[in-house]
Amino acid sequence: MNFASPIFSAVSSRVRVAVRLRPRNAEEQAADADFADCVELQPELKRLKLRKNNWESDTFEFDEVLTEFSSQKRVYEVVAKPVVESVLEGYNGTVMAYGQTGTGKTFTLGRLGDEDTAARGIMVRAMEDILADITPETDTVSLSYLQLYMEMIQDLLDPVNDNIAIVEDPRTGDVSLPGATVVEVRDQKSFMDLLRIGEAHRVAANTKLNTESSRSHAILMVNVRRAVKGRSEMNVSMSAENGHSSSMMDSLRPPIVRKSKLVVVDLAGSERIDKSGSEGHTLEEAKSINLSLSSLGKCINALAESSAHVPVRDSKLTRLLKDSFGGTARTSLVVTIGPSPRHRGETTSTIMFGQRAMKVQNMVKLKEEFDYKSLCRRLDIELDKLIAENERQRKYFDDEIERITAEAQYRVAEAEKECKISLENEKMKYHQEYLDSIKILEEKWKVHQQSPKKQIKEPESTSNGDVQDLLQNEKMLRQSAEDESSDLKNQLSHWKKMEATATAEVVRLRRMLDTEASQKDKLEEEIAVLKSQLMQLSLDADETRMSLDTGDGPGKIFPGLDSLMSHSRNSQPREQSNGPKAPVAKLFEQEANQEKIVEAGGLASLLMLLRSSEDETIRRVAAGAIANLAMNETNQDLIMAQGGVTLLSMTASDAEDPQTLRMVAGAIANLCGNDKLQARLRGEGGIKALLGMVKCGHPDVLAQIARGIANFAKCESRAATQGNKVGRSLLVDDGALPWIVKNANNEAAPIRRHIELALCHLAQHEVNAKDIVSEGALWELVRISRDCSREDIRMLAYRTLTSSPTLQSEMRRLRIEC
Repeated sequence: MNFASPIFSAVSSRVRVAVRLRPRNAEEQAADADFADCVELQPELKRLKLRKNNWESDTFEFDEVLTEFSSQKRVYEVVAKPVVESVLEGYNGTVMAYGQTGTGKTFTLGRLGDEDTAARGIMVRAMEDILADITPETDTVSLSYLQLYMEMIQDLLDPVNDNIAIVEDPRTGDVSLPGATVVEVRDQKSFMDLLRIGEAHRVAANTKLNTESSRSHAILMVNVRRAVKGRSEMNVSMSAENGHSSSMMDSLRPPIVRKSKLVVVDLAGSERIDKSGSEGHTLEEAKSINLSLSSLGKCINALAESSAHVPVRDSKLTRLLKDSFGGTARTSLVVTIGPSPRHRGETTSTIMFGQRAMKVQNMVKLKEEFDYKSLCRRLDIELDKLIAENERQRKYFDDEIERITAEAQYRVAEAEKECKISLENEKMKYHQEYLDSIKILEEKWKVHQQSPKKQIKEPESTSNGDVQDLLQNEKMLRQSAEDESSDLKNQLSHWKKMEATATAEVVRLRRMLDTEASQKDKLEEEIAVLKSQLMQLSLDADETRMSLDTGDGPGKIFPGLDSLMSHSRNSQPREQSNGPKAPVAKLFEQEANQEKIVEAGGLASLLMLLRSSEDETIRRVAAGAIANLAMNETNQDLIMAQGGVTLLSMTASDAEDPQTLRMVAGAIANLCGNDKLQARLRGEGGIKALLGMVKCGHPDVLAQIARGIANFAKCESRAATQGNKVGRSLLVDDGALPWIVKNANNEAAPIRRHIELALCHLAQHEVNAKDIVSEGALWELVRISRDCSREDIRMLAYRTLTSSPTLQSEMRRLRIEC
């Protein structure tokens, strides 16, 4: 959906008319050699004299007078170029050629110039200017090429499409052709190829007045869509100067686009049957041409005289040109005439047509729209960038944590290893020194025992001094060992501190990672809020436009819940005042309260809660209350009018609680049972939302989805039976049929019963039969007609199978007996 709010500015503009004289052809030079031309041109005065005889003449003034020597470039610049420039500025424009058959209308408009580039017509030159002025990155150009033949609109780019319907907007009155082929054009070569294809399919015939007389009106429609750069940039600079610029407002400011349309119409020539010699089918073609041109002349006369009634609906040609004469387009008309006095009557009629057209006033409008699609795409791109950046930072932090952890573990292991080796070496060293000292003492002791007594009697001071020296050395060695051990213990403590520091760094990085995850969640919540605000902007824009169209002032949209609850409490019996308080959803189930609740603004408040609240319980209760209100047909219209389906669809897309989804599915299912809301419900995404909730998988949710599809299919079947609907089912268009076939034999009885009923209603109409067969639903219909527990559904399936020619043919091919 493209949420666009149109902005119009209107300017009055008169239809410009130019007259072009064709030079004499070989036949006229021979037959009229002794006669003067019936017209005399005065291009410098923009006048034309029409001779009645050799003495009298009538003078007419036009916006431009083009002689037989005027070049194609000159004709384009004075007739069509101002219109093309207006189209590039955002206005609708029309260029049309009118005149007797054989006077050069097709030459003026549709000449391709393959042999001589100077002979290129208005169509080719206009497209050259348009493609030269647009910016391919932001602007688009597309076209349709049609012909009106025997009051049937045919597609010249797709000849099979030979009866295109005209659709008119009941609110604005704009005319469109949704069935026509629309091709986007990027360069001049592709445009020329499309023109050649269209010219090859256009109807022409050989008459006495023209060997290649066009038997249809050719219509080239060029749609131009341009982005407006200046206004958005100006608004941003003004906001910055005032100090009110913010990133959120900049992100919510949608770009502005201008949409315009150029219509080039090559009318078939008017002719008199006695002069053209038409007969048979050519005669019928001439009658149809003259009839449509006559209707166009009546409309021009009525507009020129400011008549209260303009007979636009007398012909499809006048309906297609409704915007060109008396509408919103800037129109330029070129009337082509011949010099021969034999055709003075036709020349006079053509000149008078141009004179009356000059009196027609158009109200030219510039249409600008806010392009919310581009804003959505821009927000999606920003979200993707933020997610990608978050993922990159998360990966970087994870890698950094792994690297620091591995490095810390390696350092701790190396320190422990070195400490262990050092301790072992010191232990072995001191143990060896201890053994050596013991051995020396033992040897001295032996020597002392074996020496004579005289030696024993030597002063004891010498022996005691040696022992004291040894003991002192032993103490010093032990002190050194203890110091070394203490040093090793300090080193071990240092490495343990480094390990603790690394662990703290890991914890800090993990906290940073958690902070980044929290920021990511906040960004996602902000994006959700932005999307919600975007939807609110769209709803406000639509409501503002509707109020401006109807002339009503803005009213109070959301009354408070206080008045609602007080109104509901006052309606309760006094005896219940001391009892337990009923839930909100239960309050809405009571039919006696629903009318008062809606009158007090309860529905608008519920929708506001559904839009703004982030609490899952509140959204579940609000959705349940809306589902109860949706059981009433009057409330259904109010829910649709206040954008309830859009809010329910948004809730279905982001809710995860099965009970909330069940309430939302129940509300949409109740709306599906209203015949009048089918197209709007589907257009606002109701069916898509139902099918999107299938992924929940909860039986209660699936039951509500099945009920909604059954209600929708039943209403479609009733509308088709009454003749109010044609074409394939909207459920089939939205892709619901595969899910219906898959769940037609579901184990849960409520789901199976609704799906069987929906499948029978879909198969009742022949237009859906091919899809029924291709998706394998035929076998399910046969099973239902045989095994369904409910007799009414079983009989409905049987009647459907026996009444459909397509299903009967497929059953005979597969040799299935009903």
